[in-house]
Amino acid sequence: MVDQFDARNVNQVVDPGKGVFPEPPAPPPMDRPGFELPLLLFAGFRTLIDRLHAELARQGHPDVRPAHGFALQAIAAGGPGGATASDVGRRLGVSKQAAGKTVDRLVALAYAERADDPVDARRKLVRLTPRGVDVLTRSAAIFDALRGQWAATLGPERLAGIEDGLRTVVPPETAFRLDATSWLGTP
Repeated sequence: MVDQFDARNVNQVVDPGKGVFPEPPAPPPMDRPGFELPLLLFAGFRTLIDRLHAELARQGHPDVRPAHGFALQAIAAGGPGGATASDVGRRLGVSKQAAGKTVDRLVALAYAERADDPVDARRKLVRLTPRGVDVLTRSAAIFDALRGQWAATLGPERLAGIEDGLRTVVPPETAFRLDATSWLGTP
């Protein structure tokens, strides 16, 4: 049935008790579905992380995994004295037991070591070994090189615009959280 509605012709489906069907929602701007944004952001993240780990493997760190990077950062956040497994778990957003398993793996790979706490004999501290410091130092340099590749591909201004835009929409308190492993799955 065709009717006049707000001075325009519309196709109107009438069903007693339900009235007129509402108009469909407007398509997203530029006909890009909303679900693509998180997938593209994740694909960009995954691309950077995969390339980082390929280069780390080439540079002598074939066993380090993405979850290890987050855990190494959490240990480093404890300063030169180290951190407890509870501190690492809190920073990663995982249980003390899950953090302990990751620390065990890092110790087995010689990226971290356990030591007695000089202040409290009941506590054990986790510290980075020279190998752990090396992998974090190399990671930082590789990330700089990867960013340089993106700048060469996209242009420095465009890349800076992407970074500035993300800083605008990402709440400051979540910008550099280490607990991504708890969100993606236990390390």
